[in-house]
Amino acid sequence: MKKIDDSIAVARGFLKAAAFLALVALVTPVAVVYKRVDPRHPFRIPRFFHSTLLRLLGIRLRIYGEPSTASPVLFVANHVSYLDVIVLGSVLPAGFVAKSEVAGWPLFGFLARVQNTVFIERRSTRAAEQRTQLQDHIAQRQDLILFPEGTSSDGLTVLPFKSSLFGIVEDFPHAVPITVQPVSVTCTELDGFPLLREERALFAWYGDMTLPPHLWNVFKRGGFTVEIIFHAPLTTADCQNRKVLATTCQSLVAQGVEQSLARRAAIVDEDDQ
Repeated sequence: MKKIDDSIAVARGFLKAAAFLALVALVTPVAVVYKRVDPRHPFRIPRFFHSTLLRLLGIRLRIYGEPSTASPVLFVANHVSYLDVIVLGSVLPAGFVAKSEVAGWPLFGFLARVQNTVFIERRSTRAAEQRTQLQDHIAQRQDLILFPEGTSSDGLTVLPFKSSLFGIVEDFPHAVPITVQPVSVTCTELDGFPLLREERALFAWYGDMTLPPHLWNVFKRGGFTVEIIFHAPLTTADCQNRKVLATTCQSLVAQGVEQSLARRAAIVDEDDQ
């Protein structure tokens, strides 16, 4: 029976991988042309791409709260996996902030550029330049999604938020302030059942994991349920400086992750009674 199950998983993986490559081949040329034809809506095709990819991978979303309708907005979220990009990219018409190394990744670097990703070098010596780069981007009324942890985690905890990039909010030189909205992203289920601690590595991508084997396991399994919590937006009026803003956002995001995990645990307890 195990051999049959393994064979089905491998076949599923090949089908999903082929469908993914076909989707990339079909959508990315359209996205490149569309950006030139209608630059006012740069995220319409990327959102379609991410939404389609979610269905292909079997990822289901549960959303609590609503994205801010203010403009401009800096969405700040915890980071568990490259799958966070697909999840948030399907919901938010916004570009991502990513480390400069991502631009050189095969295929994924190209996809990141199509998504209107802003690439930065996260070095203290380039902090002022990075701040100006992001401010110029967001001044064009294009919202951004930032992962302030600076790396990914196992999804059970939220790492401290680095405050340096919050400087774009503190020193924004335009009359309209940047709205900051904390967002919690938590994978809670696999195939409709609670995601066990030992299964978290099927979704989370962190540490010294390599991308191809992890992506292959995603293709073979899928069936994830991910909860997104949009917390109440903040502005500089709510926090006295970027460090307080970063700490406040980290606390809210961490609370959201705990809520999602506790909500799933409560459902399991009810089922066991």
